[in-house]
Amino acid sequence: MDIVIPVYNEGRNIGATLSALARGVKTPARVLICYDHPDDDTLPAIRANPSDALAVEFVRNAGRGAHAAVMTGFAASTAPFVLMYPADDATNAPMLDRMVALARAGCDIVCASANFSLRHFARLPTTDASNGFRMFSRRVIERIPVESDQGFCYSIELLVKAHRLGWYVAEVPVRWIERRHGMSRFRVLRWLPAYLRWYFYAFATTYLRRPPESVRLRAAH
Repeated sequence: MDIVIPVYNEGRNIGATLSALARGVKTPARVLICYDHPDDDTLPAIRANPSDALAVEFVRNAGRGAHAAVMTGFAASTAPFVLMYPADDATNAPMLDRMVALARAGCDIVCASANFSLRHFARLPTTDASNGFRMFSRRVIERIPVESDQGFCYSIELLVKAHRLGWYVAEVPVRWIERRHGMSRFRVLRWLPAYLRWYFYAFATTYLRRPPESVRLRAAH
């Protein structure tokens, strides 16, 4: 699998995260570090502590910001499964092999676990629809176009579109730990309108019975 990690001055966090991935992941994996600027302090922190157990590549963001970084990482990925992983998460690496197992069993999206309303009212098959920590099949990456252009909205967009298509979605439980260093780039108020668009899309799928044909797919490769 390819593990896409968008970074912005995560020099104090990235070492522990990469060490956890090297220790906890048995699946052959490549880590794509997606960054905006060459002076990002994440890059020298990685170079100062290279790992023989983990393949790490640097990918320059084609645009700016979290959304563009993730999209650039997805475009650079070639593995059957692509995972967006937080730069400050040194806790949940052992869960990745379980996510791969579910993907190999036929799941197009595997979510890391808690969004009550979308799960219980829109009947979306996950309890944390807005979380960006998620694994996608190659089919999702190549066939579902992303319309969002803000933050991590792509993640809920791909989820609700796959759900409307009737593609398989699974979930694994993870632990959430407050970041120790730096500030999160998650901007709730700024991205809220974009999130709400896909929030109501999920409800429309369930209650208005929108057909799968309403999801525009890219031409099959």
